[in-house]
Amino acid sequence: MSDPADVAIDAELLAEPRLVVEPGVGARVAAVATPVLQGMGYRLVRIKVTAEAGCTVQIMAEKPDGTMLIEDCEAISKALSPVMDIADPIQRAYRLEISSPGIDRPLVRRSDFERYIGHLVKIEMANPHDGRKRFRGLIQGLEGNAVRIVREDAKPDHKGAQEQDVLLPIEDIAGANLVLTNALIAESMRRGRDVEREQLEQSGALPQPPEHARRAREKRDLTKSNKPKPKASAKAPPKNTKAHRLAAEAKKRAGKPDHHEGD
Repeated sequence: MSDPADVAIDAELLAEPRLVVEPGVGARVAAVATPVLQGMGYRLVRIKVTAEAGCTVQIMAEKPDGTMLIEDCEAISKALSPVMDIADPIQRAYRLEISSPGIDRPLVRRSDFERYIGHLVKIEMANPHDGRKRFRGLIQGLEGNAVRIVREDAKPDHKGAQEQDVLLPIEDIAGANLVLTNALIAESMRRGRDVEREQLEQSGALPQPPEHARRAREKRDLTKSNKPKPKASAKAPPKNTKAHRLAAEAKKRAGKPDHHEGD
């Protein structure tokens, strides 16, 4: 039996609006697809209409926890195809493609930016911020209606060093995508294992975890391990180590004076 608190959380996440949306044809497809997806327990991530194979409508979707399996894509395609045929938002022949967001996924909701604190992101602004439209950096968190990042691409210019720590208004973001890194791949694999374990528990193949363990799993902070850690400064080895003595002897054999001689 589902916990009422869990149901309420899922409903809240399903209703969370996208802050990065498509114009034109994409918006018409989104208006048709969104209620179907929400009714099935999925969230719309992105609509992309391309000229591939004549016309391809790609719909990215996910569950509220960010997961998406092949079976989910098949179920959505089966349910959405007849609705799209009736609504006809494209008004031409097209190929419908349902996909998961992928590892280097788009970030379109506040919860997306919160979930991936500490990960590297590429952001393109619809409206320039301090004269720039493209930014790349580590997500630090949300402050009001803006996302704070520490830029990786900050370089000196003719006016001096560029600002490294920036606050970008979400409403001015045209697109934001995670950058594929080892840390992001590791987290994606861990989440995949968590989903697989939960499915086995639900099917009875694995015993259900104790209530306190289940709660801890749901509430654990996924952002702490992702926050950038300060680099440890390199320390010179003590002068009386074996490595130092061997290095000094090698310099002497090569005819080079040891600059520590006489210490």
